Amino acid sequence: MQFLGIPIDINTLTQLAIDMSGRLVLALLIFFVGKWIGKRVVLVAKHVMARSRLDNTTANFLGNLLYGLMLVAVILAALNKLGVNTNSFVAIFGAAGVAIGVSLKDQLSNLAAGVLIVIFRPFGRGDVVEVGGQTGTVLDITLVNTRIRTANNHEIIIPNGDIMTSASVNYSSLPTRRVDIDVGIGYDADIRHARSVMLSLAEAHPNVLDAPEPTVIVTALADSSVNLSMRVWANNDDWFGVQAELLEQVKYAFDAEGISIPFPNRTIQIEGLDRSMLEKLLAQHHTNDTTKKDADV
Repeated sequence: MQFLGIPIDINTLTQLAIDMSGRLVLALLIFFVGKWIGKRVVLVAKHVMARSRLDNTTANFLGNLLYGLMLVAVILAALNKLGVNTNSFVAIFGAAGVAIGVSLKDQLSNLAAGVLIVIFRPFGRGDVVEVGGQTGTVLDITLVNTRIRTANNHEIIIPNGDIMTSASVNYSSLPTRRVDIDVGIGYDADIRHARSVMLSLAEAHPNVLDAPEPTVIVTALADSSVNLSMRVWANNDDWFGVQAELLEQVKYAFDAEGISIPFPNRTIQIEGLDRSMLEKLLAQHHTNDTTKKDADV
């Protein structure tokens, strides 16, 4: 048999059609079955991530990423079954991956850091943390950045790469927290009396824990004061209130007991200035002040 002057072997065409039909059916079977398996694997993975208390945004992102990788593998397997040389596709995907990695190296660094945060979980939603030099409550953790809300209700977005390359403090990871009340008293004040007053305030406060016991220690003999530090323990939720209330109570109690909280004192020495010149400068300053007051009147 000839077609347009070209000899055609019917048996060969029939065999090729049967062979291609079989390959096409197998390729479609591989594609749909692989796609079905991929969806089931992703559902199981999302269920496992949900049980590990991973946030929904991160779980969905990881699930979609896993499904995309599995779908690419299924498509390549189906094309290979059709007889298509998939080596070139692998090379193209590899080159595209390298190009994307170079152009998005900072984002990939943040992505890798986000994966580490998700795995090791140094903090979670609702924790009060200090990360990247910022202190606030964690609102959300994604694979690229972390959002926190500061005490004055500012939302700050911090790249995960910055978090993993610097020290972070989690104030909520432990149930209790120490409150430090630092105050200075005059050198003429009785340290034991001041300590007794501060300890009585700590013991009377309802949110101060009995264990560990409140303590008051001398931390420094400063230039113009003896510095005391009252250290008490409170639950995390009560920490800020305990600190603010004890600071106010210490001030009122010291005023009532006559314990002075001195101001910093400075002594100024001027070389080459005799007494007569100093008196002249003071008199001139007094005259200028008097003239200014008369002018204001």
